[in-house]
Amino acid sequence: MRIGILTSGGDAPGMNPAVRAVTRCALDRGMEVIGIHEGWQGVLEGGDRFEPFNWRSAGGVLQFGGTILGTARSEGFRAVSGRRDAARNLFNAGIEGLVIIGGDGSLTGALALHREWPDHLRALAADKAIDLNKLGGPSALEKPLRIVGLPGSIDNDLFGTDTSIGSDTALNTIVEAVDRLSSTADSHGRTFVVEVMGRRCGYLAVMSAVATGADWVLIPEEELDPRWHYRMVEALQRGRAAGRRHDIILFAEGARHSDGLPIRAETITEILKARMGVEARVTVLGHVQRGGPPTAQERVLASRLGQAAVEYLAGPDPSPVMIGMVNNRCRPVPLEEVVRTSQAINSEIDQGHFEQALALRGRGFSDALELLKTLTRAEPRAETASRGRIAILTGGPDAPGMNTVVRTALRTAMNEGWDVVGVRYGFDGLCKGDIWNLEWMDVQSWNSLGGSELGAIRYQVQPDDLPGIARTLQEWDIHGLIAVGGLNTYEQVQTLVGARDEHPALRIPILCAPASIDNNLPGTQVSIGADTALNNIVEAVDKIKYTAGTSHQAFIIEVMGRRCGYLALASGIATGAEMELLPEDNATIETLLRDVEQLREGFRRGKKLGMVVMSENAFRYYDTDFVRHVMEAEADGAFEVRTAVLGHLQRGGVPSAFDRVEGSRLGAHAARQIMSDISARRTDANVIGIVDQEVVVTPFAEAMAQVDWENWRPREQDWLKWRALADTLAKPGPGWRKES
Repeated sequence: MRIGILTSGGDAPGMNPAVRAVTRCALDRGMEVIGIHEGWQGVLEGGDRFEPFNWRSAGGVLQFGGTILGTARSEGFRAVSGRRDAARNLFNAGIEGLVIIGGDGSLTGALALHREWPDHLRALAADKAIDLNKLGGPSALEKPLRIVGLPGSIDNDLFGTDTSIGSDTALNTIVEAVDRLSSTADSHGRTFVVEVMGRRCGYLAVMSAVATGADWVLIPEEELDPRWHYRMVEALQRGRAAGRRHDIILFAEGARHSDGLPIRAETITEILKARMGVEARVTVLGHVQRGGPPTAQERVLASRLGQAAVEYLAGPDPSPVMIGMVNNRCRPVPLEEVVRTSQAINSEIDQGHFEQALALRGRGFSDALELLKTLTRAEPRAETASRGRIAILTGGPDAPGMNTVVRTALRTAMNEGWDVVGVRYGFDGLCKGDIWNLEWMDVQSWNSLGGSELGAIRYQVQPDDLPGIARTLQEWDIHGLIAVGGLNTYEQVQTLVGARDEHPALRIPILCAPASIDNNLPGTQVSIGADTALNNIVEAVDKIKYTAGTSHQAFIIEVMGRRCGYLALASGIATGAEMELLPEDNATIETLLRDVEQLREGFRRGKKLGMVVMSENAFRYYDTDFVRHVMEAEADGAFEVRTAVLGHLQRGGVPSAFDRVEGSRLGAHAARQIMSDISARRTDANVIGIVDQEVVVTPFAEAMAQVDWENWRPREQDWLKWRALADTLAKPGPGWRKES
């Protein structure tokens, strides 16, 4: 089978990893691959726009934004005559299937071409414009053109997928820009109005507002009554009265007044000047949101979707589909449904049917919008109810995003009139009674801070500590505890729960929230901090590529994770590593030697640089230096070996947009859960987490039963399914097998 790949419409970071994955997975299945340059315009023009791709055609592209295939908007392709020219070029090139990476316009064009394909072929055959022998004679006229779309759009406005290729990178770009604006705004006590992309979709505006703690947001999907600006000003004034020094207003480029006219940044600044007397500054981020290297999450997403696209093309169903990511799984969605529903959302917005548009956007979007509304309206109650305090602690080791969980939980609780205290340095502070009266403005800037402002250290609760902890809970009238951290934190909670019979004061509701860069926690598929750590690893490896790309060197990159290989496998896919060494593989000297043989073969085929990502405990008895010596001994002169131990670099820096958004979701749900438990006089211990995009609460005992304590990781880890993808992409060439 011969397939074509094209990227069309607006470019999006992550398109290159998708092209790479489609190319290599298809070649490995014995397919032929044609890279089509300049999108649908290239299909229409044909000729040298069609380039045969080999294994290395899409190599070394993971870290680059944009698309190596190029993209262009084609007016000619919109016409039936243009699509007929495209059909002629595809047929004469022997292409039986297409993978189109793009947004709604690109996929709409793909659907039109699929529907018209038989008519085009019959007309072209009648005019003798195609060679029927290219695809097996006259019977080729009856074969449909196989179509698979991949969602490529920073706007994340396509129905049928939770996230699209490019949106995570664009979101992180916006968050970084707003963080920078916030620091200067706070210095001068200013108000900034920031316009973000999205066309008629408010995804980027909503998610970046949640991630940055913005004070107001305007989006196309929300109906604005004629007095919307009064409500905005009142909310900003309440924030200033609470002690906030600056304001950030985010609005999507497609936001509209109640009469349907577009909202302009100048309109907002005029309102703020007239009603608040402030000189607001405007920042239009523009196309900077499309640029830059794709995030780690983007690269993994694009690679998984690319693999799924090839598997669908190799299957029996010829129906045109888009492969979307739904509940963290690749799922084919009928292309007709994708196009119809995506267009329906725009139509509903145009007609002012905002509730219907929100419903079509999906639950994730609606939940994020509701969370944002809660946070922007929230303010501390003047009087707190006499129902005891909620305590929050962060247990060690620290993880980026912990502060976001604490900030959101505190403000959600204080908005309901609850008194919240912070525990310094986790369980050590709980033992010592080191408690902090947290106030509303104490956490104002915490979203953008890495580490833990409460302090997070490893501490093992001993039997002698339990009376002191019980006394602290009584003295501070603590009726509920939110513990944010990793398995060490969960283990200490287990100790407290087990001592309740002996110490009745410990019979309070306790909720564990997952925060660990290792992503090794039960009751959740996502641990806060892992996405930031993964980005840190990928950024470091990208830099190593530039330093060593011209020499024959292999780098062993040691990453954290304890006995969990998530960071190693995910970063291996995201960086294009030739080997990933995971604790879950139970690797031996024999398997290591086979891996080195594959690496050596890659260098013999022209590779200049090799990357080996090794989890810190990949082997029970062998460390990184030992692996380096083995590789040097077996290199047979093909390459030199270097090591890079990233260490605590992986924990550092500001949390990613993903960790902030998910941390905000977990913080709000944690506060609501603990308030509900206290009010209902429940004393349950639970674990909160994210499973299939939903926030779920799991009984503590049930969650702990999921843990393989010998290896400090869950017994079932869904991400291990990516192993086959990583192995395919890392091969030195199509069909290569280690046993050969």
